Amino acid sequence: MKDFMPNYENLVQAARNICPERMPLYEHHISDRVMEKILNKQFSGLKDGNKSDKREYFRNFNEFFKQMGYDTVSFELGIAEIMPHSGALRENKPGVIKNRKDFEKYPWAEIPDIFFSRYSDLFDAMRAELPPGMLAVGGPGYGLFECVQDVVGYQELCYISFDDPDLYSDLFKTAGNMMAEIWKRFMKQYSDAYAVCRFGDDLGFRNSTLLPPDDIRYHIIPQYKRIIEIVHSYGKPFVFHCCGKIFDIMEDLINVAKIDAKHSNEDQIAKFSVWVEKYGNRIGNFGGVDTDHLCRKSEAEIRSIVREVVSESMGHGGFALGSGNSIPDYVPPEGYLAMIEEARVLRGE
Repeated sequence: MKDFMPNYENLVQAARNICPERMPLYEHHISDRVMEKILNKQFSGLKDGNKSDKREYFRNFNEFFKQMGYDTVSFELGIAEIMPHSGALRENKPGVIKNRKDFEKYPWAEIPDIFFSRYSDLFDAMRAELPPGMLAVGGPGYGLFECVQDVVGYQELCYISFDDPDLYSDLFKTAGNMMAEIWKRFMKQYSDAYAVCRFGDDLGFRNSTLLPPDDIRYHIIPQYKRIIEIVHSYGKPFVFHCCGKIFDIMEDLINVAKIDAKHSNEDQIAKFSVWVEKYGNRIGNFGGVDTDHLCRKSEAEIRSIVREVVSESMGHGGFALGSGNSIPDYVPPEGYLAMIEEARVLRGE
């Protein structure tokens, strides 16, 4: 392949639902271990080192995205992970907030300072090592629903919705205030490094949304709107990553929250072409290749799936090709590379 020259504007245009000059590639997340196998180089441990180590980590991390043919680097750091005593969602720990008393003593106001104290060196190092023509996509990771779940627990949150509706409402409002403060500070400090912003918030599963659609409309969508307005005030488009069958709230996400593009698809819920047909005239659609296919299908089958997805998606607004979810540790490098290589063949590279 000829020497690749990134241009982050390709992904910006796709996120704005414009067909760019070159079909961009997009991933929500790529495991460091998968990168190391492909590059035949170990570097993941450097992320936890000193500032020099962090710079070296991102030299490798960012270069991987360039070598694979991406116009942007996907990088976010999670809010939920630094929330005190969290882990109810991520690690199945007992929720720290069980009642109004727990809620009122929880250190909500401290979380933005914790976030930047913990993560600023990493964001700085990522920005310093961006190759020419590349910017990042991402930002403060995790959405409102996931942050609330991580200090309450999903089942317990459902109980609270019936037992204490006022607390249920206050959890989302207060977590929304905390997230908005983080996003305000983040955009002020790092908007120059980001072409497109995003967070992920899995609101659904294979059959429906995880909360009643009206709960999402009333408690969650207004908080999304606040954050997306902050992103838009800096002239950046916003991509919403969300797993599950969320057709019942898509109109709210588009018309009220004002997302610019949506990522995440699973063929057992709906083929990617369904999302493109339903919403491609209004928002960009990212992804397309079910992650399960990258694990189970042969390289020839994956290449065929890529050709099918591209054929069905090109010409229907903004589109960026990638996995339907992410590239975790268990995705075979061969499957991932088959997807990337076929996409680049279709781009004439």
